[in-house]
Amino acid sequence: MPSATPFPAWDGRRSVIGTGAEATALLGWLTDPESPRLCLVTGAPGTGKTALLDWLARYGPRAGRPRRRAARALVPLAGQSALGATWTIADRLGVVARSPGDLVHALATGEARRTVLLLTDLHAAAEPEALTRLIADLAGVGRVRLVVEARGGSATAAALGAGHRVAVVELDGDADPPGGPGPDRSEEPGRERTGPPGGPVPDLADPVAVCLADPLLVTTAYVTGSAAAGLPGTLDGPEAPARPGEGATEDHGGLRAAWMRAGQSLCREQPPAERALVLLSALGDGADPRLGPALAELAAETPWRLRWARHRGDLTPPWPGPVAVLGSAGGPLEGTLLVGDRSGAVRLLHEADASPAGRLAHTVPGRITALAPAPDGTVLLLDDRGRLHTVRGAAARAPYLERLTEAVSATLARHPGTALAAIAGSVVVGDRLGSVHAFGLRGLHQAASHSGRVTAVSAVDSATPFVCSGGADGTVRLWTPGRDPLPEPLVERPSPVVSLHAAETPYGPVVAAAWADGVVELHRPGGGPTLAFRPGPPVRAVAVTGAGSLLVGTDESLVCLAPRNRTVS
Repeated sequence: MPSATPFPAWDGRRSVIGTGAEATALLGWLTDPESPRLCLVTGAPGTGKTALLDWLARYGPRAGRPRRRAARALVPLAGQSALGATWTIADRLGVVARSPGDLVHALATGEARRTVLLLTDLHAAAEPEALTRLIADLAGVGRVRLVVEARGGSATAAALGAGHRVAVVELDGDADPPGGPGPDRSEEPGRERTGPPGGPVPDLADPVAVCLADPLLVTTAYVTGSAAAGLPGTLDGPEAPARPGEGATEDHGGLRAAWMRAGQSLCREQPPAERALVLLSALGDGADPRLGPALAELAAETPWRLRWARHRGDLTPPWPGPVAVLGSAGGPLEGTLLVGDRSGAVRLLHEADASPAGRLAHTVPGRITALAPAPDGTVLLLDDRGRLHTVRGAAARAPYLERLTEAVSATLARHPGTALAAIAGSVVVGDRLGSVHAFGLRGLHQAASHSGRVTAVSAVDSATPFVCSGGADGTVRLWTPGRDPLPEPLVERPSPVVSLHAAETPYGPVVAAAWADGVVELHRPGGGPTLAFRPGPPVRAVAVTGAGSLLVGTDESLVCLAPRNRTVS
């Protein structure tokens, strides 16, 4: 393997011939802050272009010289649509993106680590022009560098080289790959080909067949097969028809719309049974009624059972709207769900089937960032300025509870909160500095639980009451007010916690947490297996019902899942 000698200053387009030199050039390009953010690797078939990118993905620093390097993600583009590539890249980078534009925005505005994307076989993609536009947009994101392989003389290579600041590495057929001669992998099955990945296209109306097939092949088939019909969501994003399953045979009875809705989750590595569960949870109520039972049968091996799902466009019962915050009420509101949207409206739903049960009468201006139903029927709300509001229930409140909420409200008027929870006799608040505050009848308890902003809190009034908190640091922590917080987190991921809820169930306390990378997990603090679910779109809110079911809310869906084995719920 050649050493990474310093690379000369870039002078626009540089062409380096000889594979050993090209390996050195690529390493120099990675470390030169003045180099273009886009590097095009080109050459004739069989010259080792893909092998060079494979090598770069595996290359690390020399032994004894550890250093932090940018993350590297190798993504084959042969046969891929722009949408399938978007979902693959997003999954590799730990973000959620429903469209190419979402991916660019997520990487431009998030706190993702420095990343090098290695994209092979652009010339063999199903949508090379759309992917070329995506690559150009990604090259404008400051923390992303791209190495793109395209066959010499192809239209994609010419398009990338025109109008963009790009470094060019050109291979000829006489050089050995890095590390010495090796097999030519560029013409292996799946390399530099023009057909879609994964073999023959399955019957796109067969729910079992699409779950068993290569998901990227299915995505390409749904996208390119529907483009001629003019269905939305074929190139720029997965927008489904207003009434999935109706008005277009190309929607395959609603299966295509469900696939587009949950695509990023469906395209990751997983058993067919888990893919069937995700697809089942994404079906709209206008879908072919035969799809649900077939998917449920295949999903029977998973630890989840779908109770119900409501999506944009559903009519029976109607979709409750985008979910920004969720709450599961007890006391006088037992069996009622509270669903808040971005406009500040809070709808009440029957837990059994998500049918409408009215609206919460409140006058909070602006956006609601958290809600906390109290046991006496009162609902506490936190607005986008971090201020507390109280919506009283039908029953009169005890005077000591009135004094408690008034004290908390006065405190938050001076020191805004970022998260909110309530149990009998206590109000719990998180702040932007990482601390959790439990206001109770016996005084105030505080814990410095997180590094950075507290994004969610929940409280459980069990035999041993405890507070659960999630933060921008990706950790979920448990704390009993009056004691020191547990030193180790219940769970952590390299992504901010976006929502959290804990509840006492007939099977013990459980904690549901959602992260910005789209993962939702259900934990039992006393021990037991962790149950995970990824709906596909960004998760906005989660909640646990009193019976132990999991609620997952997104911008266009509300899904209710029940653990099959209640002893681990």
